[in-house]
Amino acid sequence: MSASALDDRARYRANPTVLQALKSPRMLTREVLAGLVVGLALIPEAIAFSVIAGVDPKVGLFSSFIMAVSIAFLGGRPAMVTAATGAVALVIAPVAPTYGIDYFIATVILAGVFQVILGVLGVAKLMRFIPRSVMVGFVNALAIFVFSSQFPQLIGVPWLVYPLVALGIVVMIVMPRLTKVVPAPLISVIIVTGVVLVFSIGVPTVGDQGELPRSLPSLFLPNIPFTWETFTIIAPFALGVALVGLMESLLTAKLVDEITDTHSNKTRESWAQGVANMLSGIFGGMGGCAVIGQTMINVKESGARTRISTFCAGVFLFLLVVVFGDFVGTIPMAALTAVMIMVAIGAFDWHSVKPSTLKRMPKSETFVMIATVVLVLLTHNLAVGVVGGVLVASVLFVRRVAHVVNVERIVSDAGVRYVVDGELFFASSNDLTTLFSYTDDPSHIVIDLSGSHVWDASTVAALDAIETKYSALGKTVEIVGMNEASERFHGRLSGGFE
Repeated sequence: MSASALDDRARYRANPTVLQALKSPRMLTREVLAGLVVGLALIPEAIAFSVIAGVDPKVGLFSSFIMAVSIAFLGGRPAMVTAATGAVALVIAPVAPTYGIDYFIATVILAGVFQVILGVLGVAKLMRFIPRSVMVGFVNALAIFVFSSQFPQLIGVPWLVYPLVALGIVVMIVMPRLTKVVPAPLISVIIVTGVVLVFSIGVPTVGDQGELPRSLPSLFLPNIPFTWETFTIIAPFALGVALVGLMESLLTAKLVDEITDTHSNKTRESWAQGVANMLSGIFGGMGGCAVIGQTMINVKESGARTRISTFCAGVFLFLLVVVFGDFVGTIPMAALTAVMIMVAIGAFDWHSVKPSTLKRMPKSETFVMIATVVLVLLTHNLAVGVVGGVLVASVLFVRRVAHVVNVERIVSDAGVRYVVDGELFFASSNDLTTLFSYTDDPSHIVIDLSGSHVWDASTVAALDAIETKYSALGKTVEIVGMNEASERFHGRLSGGFE
């Protein structure tokens, strides 16, 4: 095995490992209970996302079960939860009402195929081009999105919902100070549910969100014609699901990396998401990606760190729905709403909006963060916000570096020497031709590029234009000081723009 392969294995080694968790009763208990909390939290959202996608609630529930279990074995980021999501539901929503459930399932399967291809091609490596300001905007927008998604459970409901939500929040604030053996969200759900059942309080419950399935998912092979026309119908939706799902999953994985101070294999996570979506479609699921809210419950609120918690989340989701459906249906939505509100509060980067931080941070960084948040909230699409934020950051960066090139004219007995300092690319080299005194200079001019680097064809064209202008005046130009890469690049392209 090569040294680089060994380095990768060491870099991506889970800490703690599944084996370590299995040997530690305390750690194993934490992982299992975290999975139980996440399984509970997935139920109402899976049902809600099914409604958004225009399919039966069991489609979203089966998808969440299959994807959570499969990603626990395949994924590159331990403890991250994958299930049916709102982002995917919004992209794929037009398919079922327009073309039917068979085309819907075929779209999910094709999206998985696209994700596997993108994963193998190394799309995860593009993550390094996402600036920190966009990442902060992503996290803050997600927190706002999670919080605002609870509004339907807080508006137009019996007034007793509010004290129940408040009770759940208080429990989650107090319990970690007393014990961390059992996750605070689980204790909160148990206490709030107990209060509702003991006092027979009439508030909305999980059962009110939709009918829960009573059987195992079965194979679903879409009955569609395998033609080019079919492909052209489903491919745009499938590609949208693939891109949105990968972007949200990889950003969530990066966030979990920071919280746990560990590394994860993003390339593995990319193709694993694709396989999970394919399995979801084959068993009649709606597909999905990493779910930030439940992942934060798992990692941040419950302290889970291994694949055991993700696996248990899928298994508990299935058992709770199919075996204990009648009991789960009695859980008040107020209990789960309280959990999601605390997730939103914990996920928001409050440091990023402190007056002292805003005063110290460059205005461009703050603008990018705000732009990302606004785009997410306007489009209800995290992927759109992230792409928009990256574009805004790129434009601001190009504007900033376009003005860092300095050209100094040095006159001596030997003649005129121009010293160019800075990175030369399409933005900074556009004005390069205007920084020379063509008519006032002597017959021989030296341009010193030892303090710069030639990055693109635009710069080579600009240098050619400078030589052409001097040549028209009967003067010669000598370019010196290029580093090896710049000289090789310039030599290959120079003279090819006339």
